[in-house]
Amino acid sequence: MLAREVPAVDFALDEEHQMIRKTVREFVDREVTPSAASWEEEGRLPRSIFDRMRELDLFGLPFPEDCGGVGSDYLAYALAVEEIGRASASLGITYAAHVSLGASPFHRFGSEEQKRRWLIPCARGEMLAAFALTEPNAGSDAGGIETRAVRDGDCWVIDGSKCFITNGSIAGVVVIAAVTDRSAGHRGISNFAVPAGTPGFRVGSGYHKLGLRASDTVELSFQDCRVPADHLLGNPGDGFRQFLAILDGGRISIAALSVGIAQACLDAALSYARGRVQFGKPISSFQATQFKLADMATEVELARLATWRAAWLKDQGLPFTREAAMAKLYASEACVRAALEAVQIHGGYGYVQEYPVERYLRDSKLMTIGEGTSEIQRMVIARQLGC
Repeated sequence: MLAREVPAVDFALDEEHQMIRKTVREFVDREVTPSAASWEEEGRLPRSIFDRMRELDLFGLPFPEDCGGVGSDYLAYALAVEEIGRASASLGITYAAHVSLGASPFHRFGSEEQKRRWLIPCARGEMLAAFALTEPNAGSDAGGIETRAVRDGDCWVIDGSKCFITNGSIAGVVVIAAVTDRSAGHRGISNFAVPAGTPGFRVGSGYHKLGLRASDTVELSFQDCRVPADHLLGNPGDGFRQFLAILDGGRISIAALSVGIAQACLDAALSYARGRVQFGKPISSFQATQFKLADMATEVELARLATWRAAWLKDQGLPFTREAAMAKLYASEACVRAALEAVQIHGGYGYVQEYPVERYLRDSKLMTIGEGTSEIQRMVIARQLGC
């Protein structure tokens, strides 16, 4: 069916969500915005910013209190991602990859011991986490991974490589997908927790990226990497189902990050247009500029509402795969359009580092690639429609 009944949703944020949004916004304006450009130039994020986020309990927003979290919900987390991404997409994606990809597998599929060992410190911000799925020969075709894990007594022996892994060199634990039974196809994939420092686990070189230059993105390799049997998440063969579920939640976070970047583009373009005088008038008074700003504002708001709805459905325990893909698809592509228009409104100044919109444009493009390309999102949506 193309439509389904869901409970009514109130578009107004309740008091708790308003407070979280205000707290994160104040933190961002005070401690992220002034330093975001310099972080990009340095190509790294300072440890001190993670310490401040830990003090604010941001890492534990969507996790229950008995797992070291705050006990809020995914909407609160999405609000935090948006606000952080508005100032620093690098910090936003680092935060999102830690929470929705690295820590969430332990929350969703981990044993009590795995939660105690890894989820609690991740939720408290004492440890960062990463999720390693993508490989040189397996990008959009996530089921085509080649990394393998072979049972050997009380251990699993992992061999293979991963690429484009966010937080790969700064994570205390990495959840990796590996083939445990090649004859079983998708049902032969499993997920494992591999702590940093495990013999045979090596962090490779980073990438010289178009954008998000302060975020950590590296290659990982595993050669005769032995992990205890209890590092397996769930049962052998559960991995494909597990990472599809994790990616659904991750897509909401990328949608939220896209909204944050797009909002920053709108704010910068509007401010510049009001102050830039040409032909004796602010360019904001010209209809051509007004139409651009109106389109940007409309798309930002629609992307935000789609993201909130997907997060709300997840919090209600309702199906949200389709809505998460829709939010990610629309928000990411709207983000790129907003960045392009922001640069256009700035003219030549949009092309130089004196203004932040050139950084927003570089950062925006990954939103249409990470967590599944726009083409993959359209495939997911079509399948959800029964195509």
